[in-house]
Amino acid sequence: MTTSTRGASKTPAVLVLEDGRMFRGRAYGAVGVTFGEAVFSTGMTGYQETLTDPSYHRQVVVMTAPHVGNTGVNDEDPESKRIWVAGYVVRDPARVPSNWRSRRSLDEELAKQGVVGISGIDTRALTRHLRERGAMRVGIFSGNALPDEGTMLTEVRQAPEMKGASLYEEVATEEAYVVPAIGEKKFTVAAVDLGIKGMTPQRMAERGIEVHVLPATATAEEIFAVAPDGVFFSNGPGDPEKAEHPVSLMREVLERKTPLFGICFGNQILGRALGFGTYKLKYGHRGINQPVQDRTTGKVEVTAHNHGFAVDAPLDKVSDTAYGRAEVSHVCLNDQVVEGLQLLDQPAFSVQYHPEAAAGPHDAAYLFDRFVSLMEGQRA
Repeated sequence: MTTSTRGASKTPAVLVLEDGRMFRGRAYGAVGVTFGEAVFSTGMTGYQETLTDPSYHRQVVVMTAPHVGNTGVNDEDPESKRIWVAGYVVRDPARVPSNWRSRRSLDEELAKQGVVGISGIDTRALTRHLRERGAMRVGIFSGNALPDEGTMLTEVRQAPEMKGASLYEEVATEEAYVVPAIGEKKFTVAAVDLGIKGMTPQRMAERGIEVHVLPATATAEEIFAVAPDGVFFSNGPGDPEKAEHPVSLMREVLERKTPLFGICFGNQILGRALGFGTYKLKYGHRGINQPVQDRTTGKVEVTAHNHGFAVDAPLDKVSDTAYGRAEVSHVCLNDQVVEGLQLLDQPAFSVQYHPEAAAGPHDAAYLFDRFVSLMEGQRA
C-alpha cells in the first residue's frame, strides 16, 4: 500500500473489484493505493470500533449506512492502538463532526494513519453486487496519476486472497500484559491474543477477572504459568485452516479440562480442535444487527458480527469428539450458519459473534457470566 496524507474531497478516486466492476468517486482519508478483500458492514453506528478491530486486517470495509463520520473520532472508543482496515468506503461523509467527545474528523484520522478510502460512490449498488457475487479482492486508487483501467484491474487480481491467509500473528501483541480486575479479584484468565479487542478483557475485568493477555505464539507452559482459572481465545483475522499453532494450543488446554471460552476466531479454533472443518462464507457476517438463537435457551439475540469463515458442524445431532460430546449451541437465523459450540462433558464453549459488542448491542453480554459460572463450577 502506498499513501500520502494530503487528501482532498475533490481528488479523484476509483474502486476496482476483481470481477471488473468499477466505481468512481472522491478520495477520503489518505490518497494513494490500497488492496484487500471487499466486505460490507451493516452497522449504523460504531464505525470507530469497526476501524480499530484487528479482525478487519487486510479488508476494505464498505459501510452500508449512507452517512458516516457524524460523531467524529474520540480517544476513548478505539478497540486497539491503530486502524486495521485496509481501506474504507463511504457514500456521504460528514462535512463537520458534531459530538462533545470528538477530537478530530474521521477523514483526518484516516489520513493521519495512512488509510486510503473513497467516498461519493453508490454504496448500495456496491453492497448488492457483493451480496450477489460474494466478497472479493478490491483496490482503491486515488490521486492525480491514476493508472488506466486495465492496469488497475491487473493489480487487483495480483493481490493476495483471504482464503489461505495466515494473519493472526500480524495483529497480536508481542508482549504479554495484564488487565487488572475491577474491584475484588475473583478469577485469573489467560487470554490468547489472536487479534483481541480492548473491550473483551474490559468485560471480564468488570466481573472481577484479572486477565493476562498473551501473544499468539504463547505455549501451554506460558498459559498455565499464570495459574489460570480459565483460558480465553480471542477473535482475529485470516483463514482458520492456517492457524495450526492455536489449534494445537487449544487441544492442550482441552486435555487439562480447564474452563475455556472462545470468541469469533476462537470459535473456529475450537471447531478445528474438536475435529470439525471450516469454510469460507460467500460474503460473511458483519455489522451489529445479526439475529442469533441460543439453542440452549431458545432466546433470540441481536448480535454484532465480523467473520468471513465458519465452522462446518452438524446442526441436528450431538457429535463425539476426542474431548467428549459436542453440539452446536448457537445458530444464525438468517442462514443457519454455526454461531456457537459447546462441550457437554467438560467446561468449554465458544461463539462466533462478539458478546463484548461496542458500540452494541449487548444482548449477548451474559456469555461472560456463563464463563464465570464455568470457572465457579470448576473451583467448587
